[in-house]
Amino acid sequence: MPASANAYRSPDADSVAALHKLVLDSLDDDQAVDMISIPLAGKSSIADHMVIASGRSTRQVASMASKLAEKIKGKTGQTPRIEGLPTADWVLIDAGDVIVHLFRPEVRTFYNLERMWSFGDAPPAGNA
Repeated sequence: MPASANAYRSPDADSVAALHKLVLDSLDDDQAVDMISIPLAGKSSIADHMVIASGRSTRQVASMASKLAEKIKGKTGQTPRIEGLPTADWVLIDAGDVIVHLFRPEVRTFYNLERMWSFGDAPPAGNA
C-alpha cells in the first residue's frame, strides 16, 4: 500500500461522522438519486464509509462531484482525490474516511457496487 493511501484518514470518530454527514447532505442537496451508505468500519481498511449515488446525467454527476469536492476541501482543508470527472459516467471521490461513487444510472447498474461491497447490513443513507 502506498504511503499516501491513507493520508486523509482520521482517528477521530467525530471527524469521520461529520465528514460522512457532509457527504450525505451535499448529495441530498444536489438531488442525488438512490443514495446508499455502506459502513466499512471494521470490515475494510480503505475507509469507514462508502457512499454510492446516481445522477440523472453526466452534467449532474460532474456538478455533484465538483460541489462535494469543494465542500470537503472547505471543511477539512484537504483536497480529495477525484477520478473520472472528465467523462462523468462514474466519478470516484476519495475523501479518506469516506469513499464516494457517483454514477449515471446505466453505469451504476452495470457495475453493481452495492452487491460487491455490501455485507448484508447496508442501511439506506437516510438511516445511517
